[in-house]
Amino acid sequence: MAAPSGRSGRWLWAAVVPAALLCLAARAAEEPSTADFDVRPGGEVHSFSRSLGDYTCTFTYSAQGGTNEQWQMNIGVSEDNLLFSCSVWRPQGKSYLFFTQFKAEVKGAKIEYAMAYSQAGVGGQSDVPLKQEEFEITETTVSHREGKFRFELSKLMIVAKTPRDEL
Repeated sequence: MAAPSGRSGRWLWAAVVPAALLCLAARAAEEPSTADFDVRPGGEVHSFSRSLGDYTCTFTYSAQGGTNEQWQMNIGVSEDNLLFSCSVWRPQGKSYLFFTQFKAEVKGAKIEYAMAYSQAGVGGQSDVPLKQEEFEITETTVSHREGKFRFELSKLMIVAKTPRDEL
């Protein structure tokens, strides 16, 4: 499921998703995991991955310009084990790197909601979402759209539904 279209749908998701992610972190069955990593320019493809139980989030990218930037990956699983969340972002807000590609992939769950941002909200500022045509969402990935992506990325958020065992 992609981010809802239309102005009112976006505002609803903008309010609901951060609250859901906070609940996931606060009520996690396993301790949520936060890891710092460097996003490195130079045009080479790099990946960073974290796992929590049966679920994995991998961020793959290529960037140019500037120097290394410190980013974070946060992952969590809800107490009822029905949702897996993954966020990748630059805590300082806007990235000054020029991203030539990006992809975030989840394993063990299917994406229910995802959004990509050109600027992460810090210091009272709001997140600035990418235009819907700049990225695409499948069941397990969020990635740039070739020819449409404008090379700015500062944050990715994913909420995925885990498989449910029926008795």
